[in-house]
Amino acid sequence: MIDVHQHLWPEAFVDRLRARRQPPYLTGWTLHTATEAPYDVDPAAHELGKRVALEQDLGTTLAAVSLSSPLGVEHLGDEELLTAWHAGAAEFPKPFRAWASVNLLEPDVEELKSLLAKGFLGLQLPAHVLGTPAGWDAVGELLRTAELSGRPMLVHPGVADQTDGPGWWAPVVDYTAQLQAAWWAWHAYGGRHAYPELRMCFVAAAGLAPVHHERLTARGGRLGTIDPKLYVDTSSYGPQGIDAVARVLGIDQVVHGTDRPYAGITDLRQGDAATAVIRHDNPHRLLFGAGFPPPERGVQ
Repeated sequence: MIDVHQHLWPEAFVDRLRARRQPPYLTGWTLHTATEAPYDVDPAAHELGKRVALEQDLGTTLAAVSLSSPLGVEHLGDEELLTAWHAGAAEFPKPFRAWASVNLLEPDVEELKSLLAKGFLGLQLPAHVLGTPAGWDAVGELLRTAELSGRPMLVHPGVADQTDGPGWWAPVVDYTAQLQAAWWAWHAYGGRHAYPELRMCFVAAAGLAPVHHERLTARGGRLGTIDPKLYVDTSSYGPQGIDAVARVLGIDQVVHGTDRPYAGITDLRQGDAATAVIRHDNPHRLLFGAGFPPPERGVQ
């Protein structure tokens, strides 16, 4: 089983968050961000030994961990915090590997190349900066770097807007809206024409954006043919949501992602064959490409 979307904080990253006095920062295990209500983090969720044991028990052969983009780290200019994330994540034992993030205030293509050369799986970008065609154009050098390196890209929710809504508001409303906007902006931008070989995954089923293809058609747009290099993960969705997305994109474009520790594995009720494809074959193709022979299921 391959999980393309998890979160796990290295000790040095936690220490740096505690040393900060402006959002994002930690007081003990209470997380303070610029736009969301304080959140009590479960310390066990970031205890490396427990997480390794959990994945071993589940039979996970690869778990891809990513920076928590809603914290806004990519726009802080806090190089110590970003370095703490990458340095710590690079030392995680199997089955963990990590996505690379960048300082979006001053994107460093050479640093991204270095991270990819050191074993980071691919590039992660926050969805809130990709919500328009111009947003995609602005990160073109980063996209090209990932494409030429043969590495995939992960689109993850970024910083939420300020709200007085309940605690679930940002994940349910804001994050999904970001993902939907980024999905449609990619298509409006002509992303596949610009980057024909770039493999990409939108987490959380792209906020169910593909389900709106009928509305797109009704308003004069066109989804086009199935894009074999464009994927969505299953995080936080169950049988109804994933079945609806799979009917539009096809089962081969759906990959297993949990968003652990904030969610876990859901039975998608797709049957044994489809479940094996979602949890192994598809994520392997996303991460390593169609030409890279996959290991046998259950073998690392």
